[in-house]
Amino acid sequence: MLDTAPAPMRIDAHQHFWLLANRTGQWPPPELASIHRDFLPDQLEPLLQQHGISGSVLVQSLPSMSDTLFMLGLAERSAFIRAVVGWADLKAANAEPQIQLLASHPKMRGLRPMLQGLADDWICDPQLAPAIAAMQRHRLSLDALVVPRQLPFLLEFAERYPDLPIVIDHAAKPLIASAAMEPWRTSMSRLAALPQVYCKLSGLVTEAAAGWQVGQLQPYASHVLEVFGAERVLWGSDWPVVNLAADYGRWLAATDVLLAGLDPLQRQQVMGLNAQRFYRL
Repeated sequence: MLDTAPAPMRIDAHQHFWLLANRTGQWPPPELASIHRDFLPDQLEPLLQQHGISGSVLVQSLPSMSDTLFMLGLAERSAFIRAVVGWADLKAANAEPQIQLLASHPKMRGLRPMLQGLADDWICDPQLAPAIAAMQRHRLSLDALVVPRQLPFLLEFAERYPDLPIVIDHAAKPLIASAAMEPWRTSMSRLAALPQVYCKLSGLVTEAAAGWQVGQLQPYASHVLEVFGAERVLWGSDWPVVNLAADYGRWLAATDVLLAGLDPLQRQQVMGLNAQRFYRL
């Protein structure tokens, strides 16, 4: 009898949508011409279909409640958006009811403070405690948008909240263009020792120098896979930001090379199973 079990879903665990009309004075600046325009579901869906991606996780790109509500509206109308990672002011006096309201949406799965633009120790402020407790009550995870110098503070935070699922976006943006491995490598190893911390294999090409080759990305991807294991790494496109350094297909092809040493199950974990588990898809 033939095995008719469906193939595991492939999930893009990190992508964005935006309208420039909602981003006056905000990133992306006009000089980034390839992404200084509107990006909406009808532009991404053909790429997902072309490359055999079953669905995506839509991640915030503005620190505003209005942007989060905009994304949730898109998710209601677009079946391929399987989950939304939004934003809330985690230090606001009304953080708890804000989080409760957002968590009531069936596709809301996590929050992302834009840590890379905040003080390095922002995440360690005890004032966050009520919001983090609310996130845990409502089963929301934390996407950590950090750069290497912030990793020790993220470690302190993660040790304080061992029951909060955390995923590090873009492998913490290692300094690939200058081929620097430390202190990023050591910091990532320490975070990977905490079982609730995951890592996204995304955003690497935009941290590399122009004209990048896959070999320049390999040491960073290999370290992530070594310390987190294939069972705690999620692949994401970072579309449309990826267009600054490649395109959807080229990054996916590079990923195939970066994952070549994994067995079939491990590749399925990175390319979708882990996203399904982490974001409860």
